[in-house]
Amino acid sequence: MNLTQRPRRLRISSAMRDLVRETELSPRDFVYPIFVVPGEQIKEEIPSMPGCFHYSVDQVAGLAREIAARGIPAVEVFGLPAYKDEIGSSAWDMTSPVQRAITAIKGAVPELLVVGDVCLCQYTSHGHCGELHDHYVDNDATLPHLVKTAVSQARAGADIVAPSDMMDGRVAAIRAGLDAEGYVNTSIMSYAVKYASGYYGPFRDAADSTPAFGDRRQYQMDPANVREALKEAALDMAEGADIIMVKPALAYLDVVRQVYEVTDRPIAVYNVSGEYAMVKAAAANGWIDEQRIVLETLTSMKRAGAKIIITYHAMDAAAWLSA
Repeated sequence: MNLTQRPRRLRISSAMRDLVRETELSPRDFVYPIFVVPGEQIKEEIPSMPGCFHYSVDQVAGLAREIAARGIPAVEVFGLPAYKDEIGSSAWDMTSPVQRAITAIKGAVPELLVVGDVCLCQYTSHGHCGELHDHYVDNDATLPHLVKTAVSQARAGADIVAPSDMMDGRVAAIRAGLDAEGYVNTSIMSYAVKYASGYYGPFRDAADSTPAFGDRRQYQMDPANVREALKEAALDMAEGADIIMVKPALAYLDVVRQVYEVTDRPIAVYNVSGEYAMVKAAAANGWIDEQRIVLETLTSMKRAGAKIIITYHAMDAAAWLSA
């Protein structure tokens, strides 16, 4: 037996494993999603997402300080509006919770990066991501609404806008709209590769964005496709996307890797609500070691090629990594 090569030598102790570790996970990799709602003095746990809450705008400054204190560099703001209509006009209303929360966060912690989610599903009365014509989401009619939403978020103080609607051509339209209003330094993090996934269920509870009819398969991607993902990423890069996202993360790490191999842009992944809720449920039943599973899962995303990890685990994971 030839045992000249003994890989176990480099696993012999914690110090040795730390020395040779290939992938390092850090709180600086995380973006923490938050949900803002109309009203005051509200902090209510989301039933399907234990440990995540709906916050009224008056609560977000304190939350932002806590997030920054954990070493997390960014938040993504989602919101429930005070009103809904057919075109989702509350999405670009400067008095809506998202715009007010962005301003409050930047006022409280200027160095914290704020990402605005640019979509219409939680703002429309029908729950779809754009303007409808005969139960069909009209791509081109939706683009001006997305531009107005992105510009309103930039005006509120967002550092990054993140179109998650999957309309064709929206990155180019948003880039042109931002530049025309003088927001040339506002970045676009495109949900370039967003699959029509079953992992979004708890989020739709959190954001009150379940479609009133049908589903989103006419505009979100088929989970069976990967070459299409490369096409979507290439199109969004050509249109001016600064960051390319793959969503969901865990069931699509092969896609993350393939996108990573063909782009020079930073790759973001969204560790979505269903992935989070499954871990929380298993941990609550004592079936898994939550800390170990979460850190292993997040490390797998970074190992696959993600530089940015949007995750509801961010606060806990940051504390565990800093312990």
